[in-house]
Amino acid sequence: MTGLPGIEAVRERLSAWSDEREVTLHALLLGLRRFDTVNLAYGTAAGDLALAEVATRLTHFAAAELDGPWLAARTGGSFLLVANQACSRERWQLFAQQLADTIAGPIVRGKGAVRLSPQIALLRVLDRESPAAILDQLGQTLSRAPATQRVVWADGERARSGRTSAQLEADLLKAIDGDQIEILYQPQYALTDGRLTGAEALARWNHPVLGRMGAGALFAAAERADHVAQLSRHIARLALAGADWPGDLRLSLNVTAADLAAGDYADDLLALLARTAFPAGRLTLEVTEQALLADIQLADQTLTHLSQAGIRIALDDFGAGFCNFRYLKLLPLDYLKLDRSMVEGITTDPRDLAVLRGIVAMANALDLQVIAEGIETEAQRAAIAVEGCAFYQGFVAAQPMSAGEFRTLCARSR
Repeated sequence: MTGLPGIEAVRERLSAWSDEREVTLHALLLGLRRFDTVNLAYGTAAGDLALAEVATRLTHFAAAELDGPWLAARTGGSFLLVANQACSRERWQLFAQQLADTIAGPIVRGKGAVRLSPQIALLRVLDRESPAAILDQLGQTLSRAPATQRVVWADGERARSGRTSAQLEADLLKAIDGDQIEILYQPQYALTDGRLTGAEALARWNHPVLGRMGAGALFAAAERADHVAQLSRHIARLALAGADWPGDLRLSLNVTAADLAAGDYADDLLALLARTAFPAGRLTLEVTEQALLADIQLADQTLTHLSQAGIRIALDDFGAGFCNFRYLKLLPLDYLKLDRSMVEGITTDPRDLAVLRGIVAMANALDLQVIAEGIETEAQRAAIAVEGCAFYQGFVAAQPMSAGEFRTLCARSR
C-alpha cells in the first residue's frame, strides 16, 4: 500500500487540466532501479514498506516545493507526478535532482536500512497532450535511460540545473543575510464552525537565478552547508515578525532535527517570543517523526520545557513513515496532524475511512485533537468533520498566502 491512487484515478483530472486555456504542465516518472533485489534481500513486506515510504517522500517533497496544483499516482512499479505550474527547464530538473536525493536517502528498517536507486524521466507537456501520450513518452525514456544517468529528459535534450550544489550553498548564506527568504501562511480552520484559527508558516526561497523554490530545496541546501539550525531560526524570526494578528489566532512553526539537537533551542525560542511579544500560548510547534529519531530523550526534554511555557506541540505527518506509537506516550503532545496520505482516499475507499476513524478514536482516548492537512475537496472536509477531526488546512479553503494577504483574510473573517 502506497497511499497513492492508481493511474486510472487521475486520468480524468489530467484531461481536465489539459482542457484549460492557461495551463503549463510539467511531468515526471520516477522509477526504482533493481527494486527486485530489495524484495529478494528483505522480503516482499519490507518492499511494500519501502514503496510506501517512497510515496510519502514524494508527496511531502511536492507539497513543500510546488505552489500550484499537482497530483501523484502509482503506475505499475513507478510513480507519476504532474504539476500544473509554470517553471523553467532548469527549475524542473533541479526539482527532480533534489527529489531523487530525497528518495535515495536510507529507509530505516529495524537495525538496518534499505537504500533505493531512483531514476527520473522529465517532460514539459505540450498543449492538449493526452495522459496516455504523457505516460508513453516518460515510460519509454525511463526504459532507455543509461544506468549512470539519474535524471533524463523525454525530449532528449539536456538542461543544466543553473547552479551547482556548492553555488546553492553559497547562495543560501546570502539568502539568509539578505531578503530572499519569504514566509507564506497556510490558513487553518475549525471544523465545528468553519472559523479561522491560525496558520502554518511555510518558507519559500526567492532565488535570483532559479526563481521561487520551496522548503525542500531550501533545507536540502542548508543540510549540505550544515546551516539547518541557522535557517530554521531565521524562518522562525520572519514568521513571528509577520504574525501580528488579532485575537487568539495561532501560529504553527515546523521544528527540525537540528533544532532538537541543540541544547539551547528552547531557551532561544522563548527569548525570541519575548522580544517579539508573541504569546507563547498562541504558538504551536510541529515536529515530525524523522526529527525525533536522533535522540528521543533530548527531544522530550526540550519539548517538555516548551510545553510548560505554554507552547503547544503537534506530532506532524502522522501516518507517514513507520508511525512509532511510542512517541504518543513519551512526548507532551496536544495535537496529531494527519499526513495528507491519511485523507486522500477517505471518500472512495472504506479502508482508508476506517483507518481515519481508528486514528481519531485513539487521539480522543489520549486527549489529543486531530488536525488534517491536504484537504482539497468539500467531500473530504465533510468526511473529516463527521469523523471528529478538530481542524484542517488545504486548498479547498485557502492556498498559502503572504503576511499581508493573511491579515486581509483575518479582517474578512472577523
